[in-house]
Amino acid sequence: MRVDHSRAPGAFAQDIEAFLAFLGLERSLAQNTLAAYRSDLDQAAAFLSAQGAADWRRVTRDQAAAWVHSLNRRVCAPASLARKLTALRGLARFLLREKLRDDEFTDLLPSPKLPRRIPGTLTPEEVGRLLAAPAGGDARALRDRALLELFYSSGLRVSELAALMLQQVNLEQGFVRVFGKGSKERVVPIGTKAADAMQTYLQSGRPLLVKKQTGSQVFLNPRGTALSRVALWMIVKKNAERAGITKSVKPHGLRHSFATHLLSGGADLRAIQEMLGHASISTTQIYTAVESRRLLEQHAKFHPRNK
Repeated sequence: MRVDHSRAPGAFAQDIEAFLAFLGLERSLAQNTLAAYRSDLDQAAAFLSAQGAADWRRVTRDQAAAWVHSLNRRVCAPASLARKLTALRGLARFLLREKLRDDEFTDLLPSPKLPRRIPGTLTPEEVGRLLAAPAGGDARALRDRALLELFYSSGLRVSELAALMLQQVNLEQGFVRVFGKGSKERVVPIGTKAADAMQTYLQSGRPLLVKKQTGSQVFLNPRGTALSRVALWMIVKKNAERAGITKSVKPHGLRHSFATHLLSGGADLRAIQEMLGHASISTTQIYTAVESRRLLEQHAKFHPRNK
């Protein structure tokens, strides 16, 4: 029998909606995350219904384990499986919290082992070429130069950079105030070169991009509205090509380069965590692997006993 994974059966749907509303209101999760969780829980509900479960409040541990087993049979990618399990575990805790169940039916489900991916970074020399790539003194060049300088100087997420407002920027004190995941506020310092590039853009570049409908967004497109994340990616890609950088350069790579170069320069890992807005230090620790790899490469290349 083929199971329709597109929508949850009616008996399951009400609890899914309540759980997603809780995540949206109480946890301030992004709409993209909520949409992914909805799809995952709809798929799980369709499978569990076909297994004989009447609703979430009657799902057994064995039925939940059978769903995970079915995902493994379909060779579900570890990252996708981890997200699906996160959604299901979150729903189970929500039902327990709301006293709709007296047990957490996902507590015995195994978690997939996710490979720790070492992020791609640029060398300081490559970053220098990238930041120098925007040529000319027109509004777009001033914008792109300020954007790239701020990106590398602050390590902001792409979404944070795209949503940055004028009132969040304090060039005199040398910091930007941003709202990251879960609407958590943090203050991130920026360097003098980034501040200088931003000052030039705000005084001489941005006024030329302002239109009637323009709001307080810092980085504008020719229509006077905020740059999208796709537009930001294109700016990074275009200037990387202009700088003659042959490796794949993505916007997140500047964030990774920011963290890696701070660590190699002696910055404290906790300070880097705070600047990046990571909830857990374990997320930031991946940059120690990047630095360790660099040191191993340097040792292999230059130590006389390796030749």
